[in-house]
Amino acid sequence: MITLYHCFSARSFRPLWMLEELGLPYELKMLPFPPRALAKEYLALNPLGTVPFMIDGETTMTESSGICHYLGARHGPTPLVVGPDEPAFGAFLNWMYFSDATLTFPQTLVLRYGMLEPEARRSPQVAQDYAKWFLGRLRVVEAATGQAETLCAGRFTAADIVNGYALRLAEVIGLAKDFGPNVAAYWQRLQQREGYQRARAAETRAGEAQNVPRVLI
Repeated sequence: MITLYHCFSARSFRPLWMLEELGLPYELKMLPFPPRALAKEYLALNPLGTVPFMIDGETTMTESSGICHYLGARHGPTPLVVGPDEPAFGAFLNWMYFSDATLTFPQTLVLRYGMLEPEARRSPQVAQDYAKWFLGRLRVVEAATGQAETLCAGRFTAADIVNGYALRLAEVIGLAKDFGPNVAAYWQRLQQREGYQRARAAETRAGEAQNVPRVLI
């Protein structure tokens, strides 16, 4: 049984969505946000104190996009993963790494310095600068989704899951209003997927059952 540690709306939503798309059985353990401060016992399991933390047999992982790739490769075959024998393999890997290193990184600074820090430590300038950074990098998604309904390989893949999460986070931190028309339409399509809706329902059920409050959305 795969075990996934998750906080509402956090990057751990990526592997949760991937698990639902794959139809794999899993146990979802909800943590209060931020777990390193509010669930000290979790540090014994994951010294980083971050989510996600996934356990699959002897394998443990902490990187959300990497977990998605692992799940598809380890528990496939699945069309959610683009293989090295496919022309879009390079594009797929690029989108997988782009999702966190380029898109989610600036969002975390907007979230921290615009919303989560105590008032005295907030920095509107940092939040504004990194919001612009995110929206600037989002232009490549705007271009790609103006040419196709998905990011690569002519089908829905894990690349859409991991970048789709960045769009969900943008909604949380108030940046979705600045999406271009192609990204806005792409985000609406992603939210209609049954796997996405099941993942949203799963975190809600688990949060209620485990008495973990919703901090973001």
